[in-house]
Amino acid sequence: MSDDATGSVTAERGLQGTDQSVASFEEDRQSPLKSLQRFLHEYPTAIPFIVLVAGILIFSVAAGGRFFAPFNLSLVLQQVTIIAFLGIAQTLVILTAGIDLSVGAMMVLSSIVMGRLTVTAGVPVEISLVLGLLTGLLCGLINGVLVAVIRLPPFIVTLGTWSVYGAMVIYVSHSETVRAQDIEAAGPLLQWLGNTIRLGGGAVLTYGTIAMILTAVIIWYVLNRTAFGRHVYATGDDDEAARLAGINTRGVYIAVYTIAGFICAVASWALIGRIGAASPLGNQTANLDAITAVVIGGTSLFGGRGSIVGTLFGALIVGVFRNGLALAGVDSLWQEFTVGILIILAVTIDQWIRKISA
Repeated sequence: MSDDATGSVTAERGLQGTDQSVASFEEDRQSPLKSLQRFLHEYPTAIPFIVLVAGILIFSVAAGGRFFAPFNLSLVLQQVTIIAFLGIAQTLVILTAGIDLSVGAMMVLSSIVMGRLTVTAGVPVEISLVLGLLTGLLCGLINGVLVAVIRLPPFIVTLGTWSVYGAMVIYVSHSETVRAQDIEAAGPLLQWLGNTIRLGGGAVLTYGTIAMILTAVIIWYVLNRTAFGRHVYATGDDDEAARLAGINTRGVYIAVYTIAGFICAVASWALIGRIGAASPLGNQTANLDAITAVVIGGTSLFGGRGSIVGTLFGALIVGVFRNGLALAGVDSLWQEFTVGILIILAVTIDQWIRKISA
């Protein structure tokens, strides 16, 4: 017998008794908790939707029939309009793994520019409105250039510009409120978004709320149906990988912050319509409320995951909880306490959901 034949026989004998089963590459059956984690990762708006429905059910019982009164429901919509506007702007920024602490300051500065130019400087209201919108756009552009070109951390940049824009508010306004009656006399166009459409039963829908919904639809379309929207998600998910894939990440950052500034300027127009005046003290908690709506709405603070729909749910959750607690006779202190708990829970759940991609 040749050496080759002898080796073959020896090899065959050596293989006898070994495991002959075929390798299986099927995934192990997931536990219910793991399945839930994966589901929430794929559908981040599920949690805010569930929380919103639960809140509505709870307060419909706690506050009785007053909660579902048409006037009260329309009041909730009016209260969350400004929060939703700023939340939409904040969502764009946070999707790129950034943050904008100056959204409230940009909104107030734009409103002051509109009001002062119209009433004090005698500028035609149409021009004042355009200049106010351009003010927000310019502020956003400055934020974007500092983040994308100078490569400064978004938190530090917008913390600084928050102070700068806040100082500009005081300088331009002279710490004085432009009164509602003066705006009505000199430029009623600035109060136009405060006009209402009566729906019956005491319910009203303001033009400002309609403008907010239209803004949300446009930004949703941009994020979900355009190449730019895909670039925003890719940049937020992994900036370096997006750059190596050929995406102009610097341009994405600049565009996102600029658009956010413009949306804040539109929010300032809606703010004048809501309160009638242009006040340097308008919506001092706007920054926190906007971030709250975004985080509760399921947008990840680490970027790359979230949606405009979730942000709208988040804004409604804030409005529903505050309104419901107020109707139930709960002190405002505990209203803020509840919103704070919601923020902590939202971030905790986000961290847990992110582990699915780790």
